[in-house]
Amino acid sequence: MDKNWMILLQQNQLTQVLKTNHTTEQYGLTLSREDAALILEEKNHALKQQQRVEFGSGITEKIIFTFCDSGFIDQNNYSDTIIRLQEIFFLYKNEMNDEISDDELLHFMKEQFESVCFGDPDYLEGTCLNLFAQAIRAGYRGYRHTQGYGEFEKLDEVPRWDYDLYLETLKDLLWR
Repeated sequence: MDKNWMILLQQNQLTQVLKTNHTTEQYGLTLSREDAALILEEKNHALKQQQRVEFGSGITEKIIFTFCDSGFIDQNNYSDTIIRLQEIFFLYKNEMNDEISDDELLHFMKEQFESVCFGDPDYLEGTCLNLFAQAIRAGYRGYRHTQGYGEFEKLDEVPRWDYDLYLETLKDLLWR
């Protein structure tokens, strides 16, 4: 009986992930049955690795819907990127001591993935989320008012290039 229940749960999760194709296909992204099964298998591995339990529909569909319109995800890297984002998500839910909601974390992840990280999940994990997690563990709660949006600029220690300064320098170099 227990095995039948688990099989039904796995089939339901697979069906839910495959239903995301209705939305993601407008961005040129679709998951095959095998890709969806692999994503769920890797999610379960990440949950075990981070010693987490998931109730309800889970985070996979939310990650897919949040990131499907990214300019840095295409059909060739789609399933691998979703798998990597799941791993990062569960790691940082732990690192932030579950102080942050799923949506706040996803908003922060997506914003940094698109802007600061230029689609690099390693930079997202090792720099952006690391700084954010340190701040949250130290008591920072400003993200609650912003739902996770616009937070990295408050914490970033790396000076970024300034477009106006870049143009000014370029003009100086060209018109000497």
